[in-house]
Amino acid sequence: MNFIIYDLEATCWMGHPPHGVQEIIEIGAYKINEVGEVLGVYNRFVKPWVNPILSGFCQRLTHIKQADVNRAQKFPKVVEDFQDWIDIYDEDYLLCSWGKFDVQLLRNDCDLHKLETDWLQHHTNLKAQYHDIKGMVKYTGLKNTTKREGFEFTGIHHRAISDAENLAKIFIKYIDEWVY
Repeated sequence: MNFIIYDLEATCWMGHPPHGVQEIIEIGAYKINEVGEVLGVYNRFVKPWVNPILSGFCQRLTHIKQADVNRAQKFPKVVEDFQDWIDIYDEDYLLCSWGKFDVQLLRNDCDLHKLETDWLQHHTNLKAQYHDIKGMVKYTGLKNTTKREGFEFTGIHHRAISDAENLAKIFIKYIDEWVY
């Protein structure tokens, strides 16, 4: 089985999103096999459709520039490439994210663009599992968890590829303890 350790960044504002819609603007992922070897890395920006202009808040938080998403392809093409990279037709994969937000965001964008969501059934919430493994009641963020586990947080926090890389470190450390 291959584990797809992924993170997403989405359009964001200080308040509620215009038109009530947040859209994915970056997909970052690491493909890891059952023995903890990194098999590949995926990183793409996504051009938002409903709210194509990134807020200043979003650009400051994610360090993603308007030019990055302007040059990107729209969600249907990027997610098709992501599915091919995962090899969803093999069905021997598990999507792994830090929390439930990312898989819901994928589901929402698929619904927005009238795309299938069956491939999202192969998913687990590593944040919940990690806290169960550690016997922790209060959930902690990825950056603090990375440091607590003795790793240096590498990259830029709130960039999908950096968050996926740091989550992959935690995943590999506990590879024999995850439930799937």
